[in-house]
Amino acid sequence: MLRRTIYDDDHELFRDSVRTFVEKEIVPHADEWEAAGLVDTAMFRKAGEHGFLGMEVDEANGGGGVSDFRFNCIINEEIQAAGVMASGMCITLHNDICLPYFNSVANPEQQARWLPGICSGESMTAIAMTEPGTGSDLAGVRTTAIKDGDSYVLNGSKTFITNGINSSLVIVAAKTDPEQAHRGMSLLVVEEGMEGFSRGRNLEKIGMHAQDTAELVFEDVRVPAENLLGEEGQGFFNLVGNLPRERLSLSLSAVAHAQAAFDWTIEYCQDRQAFGQPIGSFQNSKFMLAEMKTELDIAWVFMDRQIQAYLDGELTADDAAEAKWWTTELENRVMDNCLQLHGGYGYMEEYPIARAWRDARVQKIYGGTNEIMKEIVGRSLGF
Repeated sequence: MLRRTIYDDDHELFRDSVRTFVEKEIVPHADEWEAAGLVDTAMFRKAGEHGFLGMEVDEANGGGGVSDFRFNCIINEEIQAAGVMASGMCITLHNDICLPYFNSVANPEQQARWLPGICSGESMTAIAMTEPGTGSDLAGVRTTAIKDGDSYVLNGSKTFITNGINSSLVIVAAKTDPEQAHRGMSLLVVEEGMEGFSRGRNLEKIGMHAQDTAELVFEDVRVPAENLLGEEGQGFFNLVGNLPRERLSLSLSAVAHAQAAFDWTIEYCQDRQAFGQPIGSFQNSKFMLAEMKTELDIAWVFMDRQIQAYLDGELTADDAAEAKWWTTELENRVMDNCLQLHGGYGYMEEYPIARAWRDARVQKIYGGTNEIMKEIVGRSLGF
């Protein structure tokens, strides 16, 4: 792996702390949480106690007051390096995807009400966009939130919602004006315990078993008007504005996940013997490893440029879409090659490559399918 220059000494000290936390609080419990289908929220609260949640929130609202996305990136990288992608996703989704809405779209009263719990880990967040009949088409959502006095009456359902079981604050995309498409959508914060809000089953997935993914149902839920995030009718545009950061996070996790699989495979190819020599010494193995190393080195340079663009306020939706589709395709290609090099042992659950291979597949789907990402890039070319 090429030496990276995007991080300084403070970042590397932070990395040491994160690595220690992941090894102590997540890795020993990962198998248990895989079997249970969700993590223990006590771990999430401990992440808050260690200052790993809401780092960019101002200190007055319980955060670290450090507006530097590189700290988020380090958490993401260390979770992937440890092979606990599913167990740690509650943290990365909370920090990288949900937090911006509370930190930049919420008004001061809402921030004072919600941010301290978000930073401490008392409140886990989720964002509910996808519906049973809509996937990447945000403008097609059918969930409605009709104003009635000082409340919105929320009706509809969502599916494939990450943190759907454990979350206590859910950002819901709903139509406040069903006659409009993009301009009819608003964002509401639904809180745990609101009457009419229920959670369906924890969905059984091919991979990402420790990450709870749920169906959410809203039946005449009266959401106070003060829980409206941003302006009415601006929900779609707030969502689109945060998608580059979401896709940057997914891209980084893809490269870090692939790097972890590659590192495990190098070690396996050095130790595993066949015909009296390490399997890594055979020409086919060497060529496969050489190709993966080269592509990963290229990917890290690309990702560091993307991170810097985000820090400079220059990361565009088109750039993020390029990164999302390319890195997740690379991730899945690396996973498949690494599993192949493990041979039959790669198909055994006791080897981390098996779980990584399963967990990687969804990366080409969520956050906007890779086909949609290519459509976005294609449009940027004038087509």
